[in-house]
Amino acid sequence: MKKKIALVTGGYSGEAEISYKSVITVGNNINKEKFDVYTIDITPQGWYYTNELQEKCNVNKQDFSIIINNTTIHFDAVLMCIHGTPGEDGKLQGYFDMLGLPYTCCDAATSALTFNKRYTLAVAAFGGVSVAKSLHLFKHTPVETAAVLQQIQLPVFVKPNNGGSSLGMSKVIEANELQAAIDKAFAVDDQVLVEEMITGREFTVGVFKNKKEIIVLPITEIITQNEFFDYEAKYLGKSEEITPAKIDSQVQQQLTVTAKKVYELLNCRGIVRIDFIYNEEKQQPFMLEVNTVPGQSQASIVPQQVLAMGWTLEEFYTAIIENVLIS
Repeated sequence: MKKKIALVTGGYSGEAEISYKSVITVGNNINKEKFDVYTIDITPQGWYYTNELQEKCNVNKQDFSIIINNTTIHFDAVLMCIHGTPGEDGKLQGYFDMLGLPYTCCDAATSALTFNKRYTLAVAAFGGVSVAKSLHLFKHTPVETAAVLQQIQLPVFVKPNNGGSSLGMSKVIEANELQAAIDKAFAVDDQVLVEEMITGREFTVGVFKNKKEIIVLPITEIITQNEFFDYEAKYLGKSEEITPAKIDSQVQQQLTVTAKKVYELLNCRGIVRIDFIYNEEKQQPFMLEVNTVPGQSQASIVPQQVLAMGWTLEEFYTAIIENVLIS
């Protein structure tokens, strides 16, 4: 009998727009002979399944079930496709844990940790991974820019501490630009990360566990037309993404080993994408952040890496689903 899979999309943040693009790619590449797939849209207005007549059916939040033609559908697993809250920050993971429903991404604790960029960097650094020096700001405790610049050096990146897709992010070169950048980030989140800029080549690495083996996908180098890999560069074609990256064996080995180390250190599950800057002067990678529900749209990096590895997307999503069904 085919397993019933809830393909969860939407979300409560501006990243929902990317989630709706990701779910198209995922939905089109799931093996329908093995799985019955139901797309569930989680929005601030409600949780819905849309039937063939384009009628919205409410999800029963007591057990995460839906009713179709007077038949109650209970799911065997959840394929997570929400970027941002509540699908990437541990909230839905905790809910599914309480229901005993397996899901395809990191657990609640890891999701909550990695959604907080500053805490992720702290844990990674404690585990021996190189990271940039940074300062964590809170909206409820204003800090003068002069005090910030006493602790870290320009140039810096200023970004919302929680979330992804580079929303609200700025590069600051001059001191008089800092306050505007902080205000921009606080408009997105009530916590802000000010991080010293590490110069070097930018790489991103997809990592997933297939059965008991941690697999590192072919590495991608990102060459952006903008000042940094911002929202436009990520999703509006303002960057060149080279997969596999043109790098020597030493750099590839360092990135591979470090990506595996981060995956294990943070107790990751499913597919994650880890961003790095490789500083050629120090000859070492610096970890930037961890994305526990990375984009899966046609413009996204993980699908490119999967294809570069020689897998089809159908094979990849089958492996991701089957790993949680047998665990």
